[in-house]
Amino acid sequence: MFWLGLKPRLMVTQPDMIKDVLVNKSDSIGKDDAFNPLSKLLFGQGLVGLQGHKWAVHRKIADQAFSMERVKKNRMMWKLEKEIRESVRRLIEKNDKQSDNSRNLLTLLMRVKGDNTEEGLGVKEVIDECKTFYFAGKETTSNLLTWALVLLAMHPEWQARTREEVFRVCKNNDPPNAENLNELKLVTMILYETMRLYPPVSTLIRQASKKVTLGSLDIPANTQFSVSVAVVHHDVEIWGPDANEFNPLRFSQPQKHWPSYFPFGLGPRNCVAQNLARVEAKIILAMIIQHFALAISPSYIHAPISAWTLEPQYGAQITFRRVVLG
Repeated sequence: MFWLGLKPRLMVTQPDMIKDVLVNKSDSIGKDDAFNPLSKLLFGQGLVGLQGHKWAVHRKIADQAFSMERVKKNRMMWKLEKEIRESVRRLIEKNDKQSDNSRNLLTLLMRVKGDNTEEGLGVKEVIDECKTFYFAGKETTSNLLTWALVLLAMHPEWQARTREEVFRVCKNNDPPNAENLNELKLVTMILYETMRLYPPVSTLIRQASKKVTLGSLDIPANTQFSVSVAVVHHDVEIWGPDANEFNPLRFSQPQKHWPSYFPFGLGPRNCVAQNLARVEAKIILAMIIQHFALAISPSYIHAPISAWTLEPQYGAQITFRRVVLG
């Protein structure tokens, strides 16, 4: 444990304690109140920054929507903020005028029925959630795909095996679809291994709203918890001596200890759109591998850095060569 300002902070890397912090004690341990004002401007007052009852209402509505199958007083930033809000507002107005819109995301956010009541979000709240979904979803998924392409470019043997699977599953060089997506097992394992090595969010911050007990530890109220996803994902005691190596086959068997792998978080505040992100990433990666051979550029410098998400500090220089079928 160490002190950050006036608040004690506990670094958590033990899987059972991580489960307690993120799942079992989630009613007493929530998000840190000190939400970065720059983040607040970017994401809006959406799920990422909300707390308590308001978060619960937004999360309940977002859960239902996604379960359906279908920075401070900078002029440019304020200008972009206004443009984003106006763009989403126009989209909402257009959505209201369409007759066949009962199952889309905007309608579900604004009007959710259940328990003989009708509960939904206002226009401002919908705009905030749309900003959260767009920026958080775009950033994490794009970085996941970037790291996956880097790893495949570094490991041509895995790239070749993956391409063979895609060609076998997607007949006649057709794109993947809902019927054959589950057959892309190696693509799935590669994405899982990518998120293990390079989790989109490397550290989760939580704060105790009251005194809690974790194992044999009595934790005072207002203690912050720093849950290191990256440390746990690289723990040799959990993943073996090759924990720092790229080995997608480690995900060919069910996980033995699920709190040791949580790229989308755990508990009630896990990523609401994780299923969408997995499907989106699987389709895009399969289509890229289907049409292009990848090679790492000599100018590439491997330097992961944690900004909003874990990203390559100097970019990902990869050469693409179109695959010519027999």
